Amino acid sequence: MENTIVRQQTGQRMSQIVIHGDTIYLAGQVGRPGGSVAEQTQDCLASIEKLLEEAGSDKQHMLQATIWLASMDDFDEMNSVWDKWVPEGHAPTRACGEARLATPDYKVEIILTAARSKGTPA
Repeated sequence: MENTIVRQQTGQRMSQIVIHGDTIYLAGQVGRPGGSVAEQTQDCLASIEKLLEEAGSDKQHMLQATIWLASMDDFDEMNSVWDKWVPEGHAPTRACGEARLATPDYKVEIILTAARSKGTPA
């Protein structure tokens, strides 16, 4: 059904995945507290891959990414990991900004929206 909303890994405060039609919305993903920007980016992207798989998609179906950095000084370090991870020809639209994250131990948070892979049941 087009108007059906499916929530996965839902808690009191939020769901990790919300699916509406063929669009998949992921909650912001963070890495292990205290890790380097590169390590936290790798953690975020690994979590995103797992969530996309659970939702019936993959990184070839990314639509949009929003990346929050605790400091824009870390932009190049984050991009060094991001650029290797994004499949060639499948880069989503993207925004990146600086924000105070949930705790000072977090340096990166990535929010992603994707399309469901073809043939995946709703």
